[in-house]
Amino acid sequence: MSDPDSEPSIFSLPPATRSALIIGGLFFVFILLAVFGVLHEAQRIKREREQTKALNSQSSSGEMVWIPEGKMTMGAIDGAPDEQKMHDVKVRGFWMDKTEVTNEQFARFVKETGYITVAERKPVIAEGAMVPAEQREAGGWVFTPPKSAEVVGAIWRYVPGTNWRHPQGPDSNIEGREKFPVVQVCWDDAVAFSRWAGKRLPTEAEWEYAARGGAIHDPYVWGKEMKPGGRWEGNIWQGRFPLQDTADDGFTGLSPVGQFRTNNYGLADMAGNAWEWCADWYDATYYNRSPHANPPGPEKSNDPDEPSVPKRVARGGSYLSSENNGAGYRPAARRKVPPGYASCDLGFRCARSLQ
Repeated sequence: MSDPDSEPSIFSLPPATRSALIIGGLFFVFILLAVFGVLHEAQRIKREREQTKALNSQSSSGEMVWIPEGKMTMGAIDGAPDEQKMHDVKVRGFWMDKTEVTNEQFARFVKETGYITVAERKPVIAEGAMVPAEQREAGGWVFTPPKSAEVVGAIWRYVPGTNWRHPQGPDSNIEGREKFPVVQVCWDDAVAFSRWAGKRLPTEAEWEYAARGGAIHDPYVWGKEMKPGGRWEGNIWQGRFPLQDTADDGFTGLSPVGQFRTNNYGLADMAGNAWEWCADWYDATYYNRSPHANPPGPEKSNDPDEPSVPKRVARGGSYLSSENNGAGYRPAARRKVPPGYASCDLGFRCARSLQ
């Protein structure tokens, strides 16, 4: 017999009442979880907006654009052999510079840090190495177009005295070219700038994902057609390379950054103008085994053409890229470059992970 003075338990209640209390409790818990979820998401959005405002105000190291998490099919079925293992890749969200790093931004870095680029330093030559006399001096590589079709010869010359301040040789300068991409910078120079700016170089997968702008299978950064509406969408070579650039796009040589419309993510110059260093070592066969999610790049270089020369990856093509020299402006196109190499068509842009 029950004690009339004892408090009733839930089990002594009628079944209908008991069910109602249980359902009500579960509903209350669900509401609490939903509120916590909304508050957490609101805090995340607020944090991202604050980071966006902070990063976009960093004029010293360049405006950045948020690249949302997503998937892509990396590579090209009809490209060079090292592009042809098409594979699906998932990339987490990250920040990326809207444009290539400019002379103005790099100059600020050098002024604040006193940094000396590799091209400004006298090369360290191994004893007994067969190196041309001019390459024993500080300098960089300069494109030299042939004078005629009959006299082509070497189109690249190593010129002592060439560096980021003198990108076309010691008699050139960057006065009035503050908004042009900085070039004659090697991989170590790009890494040094990135660290100063609180950023990093993008991985090869991040770079291609960002360049595609969400358009997974388009052959060009700007879409499916080479010249949509009859207009050029990047600073690349028109005419017969290397004899004559007809400048149908409005430029011969480098152009100031941001002269062409951005891609769907708001990035400028992801095709042409200057090649861009990536963080990855170059491996001709990496696509055969790269992980599906956020590929970090191989642990070491693998270039079957020059096994003894380590290479890094560069992407995006340059003002020298044309249909008859590899079409480096395609988002799938890869370039293998020794990390100590500096030239008049090679620069970089930075990335940043979400904090």
